[in-house]
Amino acid sequence: MQVLGHKSPLRPWLLLAPALGVLGVLLLWPLARVVMISLQDYGLRQIASGESNYIGFDNYAAIFGDSFLWTVVLPNTIGFAVACVVLTVVLGTAVALFLNNLGTLWRTVCSTAIMVAWAVPAITGTYVWIWIFDPLNGLVSSVLDSVGLIDPATTNWFTERLSFYAIATLNVVHHGFPFVAITVLAGLLTIPKELHEAAMMDGATPWRRFWTITAPILRPVFAVVTILSTIWDFKVFTQIYLMPGGNGGNKEVFNLGVWSYIQSFAQGKYGMGSAIAVLLTLILLGITIVYMRTLFKEEEL
Repeated sequence: MQVLGHKSPLRPWLLLAPALGVLGVLLLWPLARVVMISLQDYGLRQIASGESNYIGFDNYAAIFGDSFLWTVVLPNTIGFAVACVVLTVVLGTAVALFLNNLGTLWRTVCSTAIMVAWAVPAITGTYVWIWIFDPLNGLVSSVLDSVGLIDPATTNWFTERLSFYAIATLNVVHHGFPFVAITVLAGLLTIPKELHEAAMMDGATPWRRFWTITAPILRPVFAVVTILSTIWDFKVFTQIYLMPGGNGGNKEVFNLGVWSYIQSFAQGKYGMGSAIAVLLTLILLGITIVYMRTLFKEEEL
């Protein structure tokens, strides 16, 4: 009984044991299995026979030695994530500032309205954006055709790498900005009004009040929403894969998630696909470590 006493070092681990056991079964073992497969030449034959064919780090050497990673996949993944994060945080902050200036009733109504975008599944939202930019019958093509700017018969927004990711960025930002807006709004409501009133009496402009009062106080909030958005946007898969050409028809629009999926399930190269998945996991792990360190630093202040 003394081992389980109040001050026993084993007590916290015993209390955490059930949750750690579940995490080990649902998370750690699949992750370990992916790492093991990434070290093999693993295809349909190995799945059928159950045999292992370890080749060490050859899959990783092939990935890092492939110019496709450096010229297409990584630029798509990183550039897309950076654009989405910046636009999501900026738009979400602007919406939060707008909501903060509304009365209680209209703030509730508008907050509920923008949360609809957050509640819509990524699949549904993606198909809506595909329809909007449909080359022949989409809203954008119809409007631009009516003013003579494009010819829908020769214009396809999904074949060009830049326009493809521009549409995907609109999709992700539209789906993600409500989270940032509501989170930043919660932070804005904690700022004493007296600070802004005093700054207004000193002649500070709204822009100066934001950078000297609002931004420093909400720095922890901005850090959290930025890092979380980065994690989410680095591993975007649905919005890319469901768009025309994103499921393998156009290799120029692959990101790490789609490339891993295509290698594994379209080409049967599960070892190569697993290695790509491990690479993406390591990137996300690095971002998560930054996120956790940021939280711990803010708690120490």
